[in-house]
Amino acid sequence: MNDLELIIKWLPKMLQGVGLTLELLAIAVVAGLALALPLGIARASRHWYIRAVPYAYIFFFRGTPLLLQLFIVYYGLAQFEAVRQGMFWPYLRDPYWCALLTMTMHTAAYIAEILRGAIGAVPVGEVEAARALGMSRKQALFHIILPRAARIGLPAYSNEVILMLKASAVVYTVTLFDIMGMTRTIIARTYESMLFFCLAGVLYLLITLVLTRLFRLLERWLRVDAMQGR
Repeated sequence: MNDLELIIKWLPKMLQGVGLTLELLAIAVVAGLALALPLGIARASRHWYIRAVPYAYIFFFRGTPLLLQLFIVYYGLAQFEAVRQGMFWPYLRDPYWCALLTMTMHTAAYIAEILRGAIGAVPVGEVEAARALGMSRKQALFHIILPRAARIGLPAYSNEVILMLKASAVVYTVTLFDIMGMTRTIIARTYESMLFFCLAGVLYLLITLVLTRLFRLLERWLRVDAMQGR
C-alpha cells in the first residue's frame, strides 16, 4: 500500500483527532478567559493583598510545564482518599475532564497576565474622562477599561490560543485520541512514522492558518467598530 492509499485510509481517524483537539482548545480558551477576567482585574489592583492570590496562581501555572500540571491532576489527585470519595471523582478519573481542567487553568494564567497588561495600557485620559462624566469605578471598568483592554490585548490573546493549540498535543499522554494520540496509534499499526507525523504537522498548520485568519478578521472588525464609535 503506497503513501497516498495509507493517508486516504487513515484520514477519517486523523480528522476525529482534529475534532477532539479543536473541542478541547475551544472550551479551554473560552473557560480560561472567563477565569482570567477576575484574575486579571485583581492583578491590576493597586492593593498588594488583592494582587497576592492571583499572582501566586499565575506564578505556578506559568512557571511549570503543562505536562507536569496534567500529570498532577490526572495521576496525583487520585492519591488522595478525599478526592476519590468526593463528588468530583467521576470527572477527575476521566482523562478528558482532567485534560480540559488542566488546559483551562494553564491558559487562564497566561490570559490573566495579558489582561493585566492590557488594562495597564489603557490611556489614563480615557479613564479620567469617564470619571469626569460621573461614572463610578465599576462603571468605568466595565464600560471603558475592559472594552479598550480587549482591543489592546486581542493580538496577544490570539497568540495564546495558537500556543494552546500546540501545547494540547500533550494530552495524548493520558490516553486521549487527539491529533497526536491518533497519530501515534496509527503509527503503531502501520509503522509509517514519518508519513503520519508529517500529516499531523500539516493538520496543525492548517488549523493555525484558519485561527490566525479568524483573529485578523476579528481585530479588523473591532478596529472599524471603534472608529465608528468615535
